[in-house]
Amino acid sequence: MFSDADVAALYDLLNPWNPGRRSDARFYFPLVMAAESVLDVGCGTGAMLKLAREHGHRGRLVGLDPDCAALDRARLRADVEWTEGAAADAGNGASFELATMTGHAFQNLLTDDDLRTSLNAIHGGLRRGGRFAFETRHPQARAWEGWTSSNPDDVVDLVDEAGRALRYWHDVDSVVGDIVTIRGTVAQPDGTVLRVLSESLRFLDVATLNAFLVEAGFDIDAQYGDWERGPITDDSREIITIACRR
Repeated sequence: MFSDADVAALYDLLNPWNPGRRSDARFYFPLVMAAESVLDVGCGTGAMLKLAREHGHRGRLVGLDPDCAALDRARLRADVEWTEGAAADAGNGASFELATMTGHAFQNLLTDDDLRTSLNAIHGGLRRGGRFAFETRHPQARAWEGWTSSNPDDVVDLVDEAGRALRYWHDVDSVVGDIVTIRGTVAQPDGTVLRVLSESLRFLDVATLNAFLVEAGFDIDAQYGDWERGPITDDSREIITIACRR
C-alpha cells in the first residue's frame, strides 16, 4: 500500500526546498522574504513558506492547494495559514503583496478557461502593484522527451521516511497540441509497481502566456530564461515571469 500521505512525503524527498542547493529556490526565496504578505498558489506540502517562517518572516503567509494529503503535511507547522483550494480560489478579497506559483504548478492549468479563471483570481488576491512570480517550462526545449524510464537521469533511487527502498521514474503517455500527459511510477527496486501517478501539463509559448496575463490585468515586469535571470533566448528551458497587477 502506497497511500496519498506516502505520495506527499515522497514529493518532499524528490523536491527538497533548499535555496543553498536549488537555483529555483534561490530565485524565489528573496522575493518571499522581502514581501510582507505572500500567497503561495499550489503550495503542496508548504516547504517554501515553512522555510520562510523558520528564517524569520513575520508577515502573513498563506498556502493554497487542492491536495488534502499535501496540506496535512503542511499543517504540521501551525504558524502559516493553509487553505484547501485551487488557483481559481485565490481571490477571496485578500490583498497580498506577492503571489507565487512554484514547481511548474502553473502548467497544471490546462484549458483557456482554467487559465483565465485562475489568473483573474490571483489578480484579485493581490493589492494594486502586487506581483505574481511563477515559472513554466519553455516548449521549445521539449523537456518531456527526457521523461522516460530509459533515461538514467530520470530514474531516482531513494529511501523514504518509512525506510522503504524506492525507485521513481516518468513516462510520457501522450502529446496532444500543447498538452503533455505523463505517468510517474513509484516502484520497489526490483520493479514491482506500488503506485502510478498521472499528470497533464500545458506548455505555453511566451506570446500566448503573455496574452493571458495582459488580459487578466497584469503587466509583465520581468521575464527570464533561466534561474540566474538571464534573458529568454532560443536555448531557454524556462519562462520565469514576474507580473505586476495593474
